[in-house]
Amino acid sequence: MIKVTIDTSGEILTILTASGSQRFHAIWLRDNAQDAETRASGNGQRLITLNHIPADTHITSAELADDGMLNVCFAPENKTIAFDLNWLAAHAYDDAYDDAPPRRGWLNEVRQTWDAGLMRALPCGDFTELETSAEALKDWLAQMMRYGFAKVTHVPIEEGALFRIVDLFGFVRETNYGRLFEVKTEVNPTNLAYTGLGLQAHTDNPYRDPVPTVQVLHCLESSAAGGENMVVDGFAAALRLQAEQPEWFDLLADHCARFEYAGEDGVCLTARRPMIELAPDGELIGIRFNNRSCAPITDVPFARMQDYYAAYRRLSEIIDDTAMEVTFRLNPGRRLSLITHASYMLAKAILVTASAGFKAVMLILMGCVLPMMR
Repeated sequence: MIKVTIDTSGEILTILTASGSQRFHAIWLRDNAQDAETRASGNGQRLITLNHIPADTHITSAELADDGMLNVCFAPENKTIAFDLNWLAAHAYDDAYDDAPPRRGWLNEVRQTWDAGLMRALPCGDFTELETSAEALKDWLAQMMRYGFAKVTHVPIEEGALFRIVDLFGFVRETNYGRLFEVKTEVNPTNLAYTGLGLQAHTDNPYRDPVPTVQVLHCLESSAAGGENMVVDGFAAALRLQAEQPEWFDLLADHCARFEYAGEDGVCLTARRPMIELAPDGELIGIRFNNRSCAPITDVPFARMQDYYAAYRRLSEIIDDTAMEVTFRLNPGRRLSLITHASYMLAKAILVTASAGFKAVMLILMGCVLPMMR
C-alpha cells in the first residue's frame, strides 16, 4: 500500500511505502519534471531554466493514477505533472546524510580496491570479442571501471591497432605528444627517455587539468624475456594510509601539491591539485602521485610542512610495497594492450633486463590518451 501526503506549506511531498518513507521538495520535483514542456524527449535535456520556475512553487495536490504514475499539481503555475514512482525511488535523496555524514574517503560502489591478490584474476578481454560482441565490451568496460585497468589480448601487431580499441568506447584526446606517443626502451640508450631503469609507480600526466581519463598502451615489439608491467591501485594505497594515519590522509587531501612539465620548447604544463582528491561530500575521486613531475610544494602552512612530508613519504612507501602491486610480464611473442584509468591507477615504467642469448633488449609501446565516455 502506497500513501502520499503533502505538508501544510505544500513544499514537501512524502511517499509512504512498506519499506519506509521518502520526502521530496516541491522545487526539486518541479525542476526534475519529465514532461514535454520541461524536457526534450530525444535527449532528456531541460528546455527551461530554474528562473522559469516560480520561486514560490508549491504542491496543491498529489494523486496516484490507475497506471501507477503519481500526478502532482504545482502552483502558481497550476501545472500537473506525472512522475514515475520507480524513477523517484531511484533518485531519492531523503536522509542521504542526515543520520551521519559519510566518512572522508568513501568509494563509489562501482570501484573495487585491490592488491597483489588480483593477480589470480586479472581483468582482461579478447580483442576480437570486444569488436564483435556488445556484451563482451560492456563486461570489459565494467571491469576497467571497477579495477582501474584492464588488459586486451590478441590485438593486431600494427601501429594503428590501438585506435581500433579506442574507437570501441571513446575518442583520442590529442596532447602536446600528438595523437600517438611512442615508448621505446633500449640497452645503452642514447637518450635518458629510452632508459631501462625502473621508475616508481605513478599516475601519468598529473600536470594536466583535467588529467586524461584513460591511457592505452599497445605492445608492438618485445625482443627479450623481461619487460615487467606493474600497476598499483591508488585508491587502495590512499585508504591504507588513512587506516594507518588518518591525519596524514587529511593532510594530503586538504592541501594542494603542484605538478609541472616543461620538457619541450614552448610547452609548460602546470596543475595545482591535492595528491588525494575528494569530492565535497568526502568521496575519494582521484590520486595524483608522480615524484618526477612534482614541483616545489608551497601551499602547505609552515607549521604543517614537516608532517605533510611525513605523510607524503608514507604514501610513497605504501605504493612501493610489492604487496600492493599486480605484475605481468611481456614475454617474447606475447602481445597485449594495457588500458589504465589515469585518475587513480598508478603504473610503473616498463622494466627491461638483459637476457642470455640476446645482444640487445628492446620494448616498443605505442600509446594514446582519451576521455572516458560514460
